[in-house]
Amino acid sequence: MNLGYFSYPMPVNEPVLTYAANSAEKLRLKEVLAELKKEEIDVPMYIGDKEVRTNKKIAMHPPHEIAHTLGYFHTGDEKHIQKAIEAALAAKEGWAGLSWENRANIFLKAADLIATKYRPYINGTTMLGQSKNAYQAEIDAACELIDFLRFNVHFLSEIYKQQPISSPGMHNRLEFRPLEGFVLAITPFNFTAIGGNLPTSAAMCGNVVVWKPANTQVYSAQMFMRILKEAGLPDGVINLIYVDGPTLGKVCFNHRDFAGVHFTGSTGVFNNMWETIGKNMSMYKSYPRIVGETGGKDFVVAHKSANPDVVVTALVRGAFEYQGQKCSAASRAYIPSNIAEEVKKKLIAVVKSLSMGTVEDFTNFINAVIDEKSFDKIKSYIDNAKKDAKAEIWVGGKCDKKNGYFIQPTVIEAKNPKYVTMCEEIFGPVLTVYIYPANNFEKTLELVDNTSPYALTGAIIAQDRAAVELATAKLRNSAGNFYINDKPTGAVVGQQPFGGARGSGTNDKAGSILNLYRWLSARTIKETFVPVTDYRYPFMLEK
Repeated sequence: MNLGYFSYPMPVNEPVLTYAANSAEKLRLKEVLAELKKEEIDVPMYIGDKEVRTNKKIAMHPPHEIAHTLGYFHTGDEKHIQKAIEAALAAKEGWAGLSWENRANIFLKAADLIATKYRPYINGTTMLGQSKNAYQAEIDAACELIDFLRFNVHFLSEIYKQQPISSPGMHNRLEFRPLEGFVLAITPFNFTAIGGNLPTSAAMCGNVVVWKPANTQVYSAQMFMRILKEAGLPDGVINLIYVDGPTLGKVCFNHRDFAGVHFTGSTGVFNNMWETIGKNMSMYKSYPRIVGETGGKDFVVAHKSANPDVVVTALVRGAFEYQGQKCSAASRAYIPSNIAEEVKKKLIAVVKSLSMGTVEDFTNFINAVIDEKSFDKIKSYIDNAKKDAKAEIWVGGKCDKKNGYFIQPTVIEAKNPKYVTMCEEIFGPVLTVYIYPANNFEKTLELVDNTSPYALTGAIIAQDRAAVELATAKLRNSAGNFYINDKPTGAVVGQQPFGGARGSGTNDKAGSILNLYRWLSARTIKETFVPVTDYRYPFMLEK
């Protein structure tokens, strides 16, 4: 019984802690890091009310300290996926029927738990498992995840308020139902917040979810799942499983009750999923929602009026924070000839000053890339550039995987604007620069627009307002998140809704009200108070 209209006002973004020298949060985080490293944890899958252990275990190692073992997680197979679907569907009626305020308050409690006692633990597991420094973990695993939970509650409450007009003699209303079936959430390694948002945004809307995180993010994913359980999430609403992708697709995309997929990952995988779902349309109860944020080849364009120091800072932070492993990371830059030498000199100096190593040394700006497969791929691009006359390495280029997967931040100058590292997604600490004639700005904007199949993020750096206006217009479809005089990373929930189009995904804007509409199915209800009893209309009468 609904006894009132419950309001969830617009929240404020969670404050980012600084972890300054001798601060309480820094001392506590160091304690928790030491605590986490002392214990080898045993991580089950969470299916319905059961913690499932298969004894088919995979070890978890910090990417920056591969000799250390954080613990093991139990992998599943086809039957575990089926059990997760069954558990989700068994929980569906009860969860969808739960009052909105009780659904909402579970996620608000989870946000408060992360903001308080679990903050060092969600940050610590992210630092150790995904090799993020303290600041990168704080803005991701703590602040962004808290913001997703709080803002999504507010956005959904705003959706529920939206109602149609009613003419005299009738009442019209809208219901926003969950989808009919289960939602599959497939999440990446690089953001703990994405790992948390993709299943919870769908669940918040009354859906039940099967959640498969990347193997390299299980350490922090299991921590978030434990927090959700403590916050009161009912069994079966979100089922956390560790299985291989092809088997997951085989079971889920062939299930009659498959209702949608919330995905962040590679463009190729997303394209294959879309094709499979399309071929299987005849077996589904309804058209599945397909929501994906995929690849990027994100750009920074500097105008001849740009301040070189602004350009250098935007490139260093945009390209090398979290080792360039952000979907939004600056990967290609276009520098005008009039400031190119100054930018080059300062960029090389700054990159050489960046310290690299373990996350437990808080002085390090750069840590390790996520795993050996990623290391080898990134290294191959660098090695090829070293041998290619069409490229010149300005700085960096050293790669070492003896103790961890360390790749020096690397800047490549491409002599050809269509050089391979200007076009292909690398997903590592590699920035490619092309120097263009300073007076060819408009032509360069066309080059930016046509070089990549992606359209995720991009930035224009200029003091000339006409140049800013021209770039904003010419690059309208080149980036879903466009930045003026800033790096192309760091979207904040509620402030810069995130997502791109073209080969970068469906642009359903995580961190905004738009994304939540995708997990709802509206029903219109019209009630007539005094029904008519004669079929004839007035126009039919002649007298």
